[in-house]
Amino acid sequence: MRLPQSRFQSPARAIHYLIVTTSLLLAVVSTNAQSASSQLVANPRNVRFGTMTLRQTETVGVSLTNAGSTSLTITAVTTSTPEFSVANLSLPLILAPQQSVEVNLTFLPTVAGWATGTFAFVTTPASQTLYIGAGGVGLISESMTPSPASLGFGNVSVGATATLPITLTNSGTSYIRLTQVEMTGTEFTASGFTFPQIVSPGQTFTFKVTFAPQLTGAASSSLILPNAGLTIPLTGTGGSTAAGQLVIAPAPLTFGNVTVGTQALQPLTMTANGASVTVSSAASSSSQFVLDGASFPFTIAAGGKVTLNVAFTPQSSGTSSGTLSFVSNASTSKAVESLSGVGISPTYSVSLSWNGMQGVAGYNVYRSMAANGTYAKINPSLEANTTYMDNSVTSGQTYFYAATSVNSSGEESARSTPPVAAVVP
Repeated sequence: MRLPQSRFQSPARAIHYLIVTTSLLLAVVSTNAQSASSQLVANPRNVRFGTMTLRQTETVGVSLTNAGSTSLTITAVTTSTPEFSVANLSLPLILAPQQSVEVNLTFLPTVAGWATGTFAFVTTPASQTLYIGAGGVGLISESMTPSPASLGFGNVSVGATATLPITLTNSGTSYIRLTQVEMTGTEFTASGFTFPQIVSPGQTFTFKVTFAPQLTGAASSSLILPNAGLTIPLTGTGGSTAAGQLVIAPAPLTFGNVTVGTQALQPLTMTANGASVTVSSAASSSSQFVLDGASFPFTIAAGGKVTLNVAFTPQSSGTSSGTLSFVSNASTSKAVESLSGVGISPTYSVSLSWNGMQGVAGYNVYRSMAANGTYAKINPSLEANTTYMDNSVTSGQTYFYAATSVNSSGEESARSTPPVAAVVP
């Protein structure tokens, strides 16, 4: 039998993108008002637990008093959030007129960040319900990681604005509940938050900070995320003439897995804020990352955008990283973009096929590293079809193949000649 020319198959390159939508959110403790005519009263009416490490319990005592002239019975207690509970109350509980009882309320945080809830004490015979508001903060040792760790806006004209991005990453192993963002001063504002939000481990997202100077001179502020234990310094200068701000997105730029020796492209967007920006040159720290088709210098109009393509061509397997540095007349004259990608080794297969024969039980496939060398059977069991895929080949090698037929008695024919050569790239 004759083997036709071999066909090579190599898996397609896969580029992975991570698109994360994020928001950080303001939580306000809301407690139901206690009716002025309620017979059961609490002291205090609202409970503020402290900051607790996750899965550690804090207990606060509350005094419940029957302020009426007749007895009442506490028949049930419910909480709006499972992180809050009542520790030492056995129901039903009868309280005589003016009698008080001390009840322990507990907080057991399971998610980092600000948690709110209510305790509802149901009484009879008046079917009244006493509500006690509660709040507390769960704390983990890991905090959100900002990139960059601080923002410098440079010179911005009074009356103009400049906006820069910040990327946050939950690099820990616990969930973090973000409930608010705090800003000192009035010249800096943050946008892109929707509160509250639970941020899962490994989640990355980007929000924006805007600088709108009201007076000439240096200005500073801090962006604070209390639940994440994070403070980001902000600086800028109000001036009569502002240089533009060069904003690069996404930051960082990640290529994912790319087959060694092949090229992957990712878009990079550059935006000029506040004033036009002229980009005069760019340099890469690694030959594996290059700008594709960029021509310098070029000018981006105020508020305008330019999209460039960055090419990643891994030269070996494993993770690679680098930076692109852009020189411009922006307030920050040198902008740096971080780059990363993973090179993966290519894999190859040899696809074999041959003409079938009547009255055979199956076929065997043999392979050798030389045409006249020693041949070894590579199919683990008798092949019923007239095709075979050899997935155990190595790049840069030449293989020789032959096939035999086997009848129902187990008798095997001689190997097909001449052997077929397959050169793996």
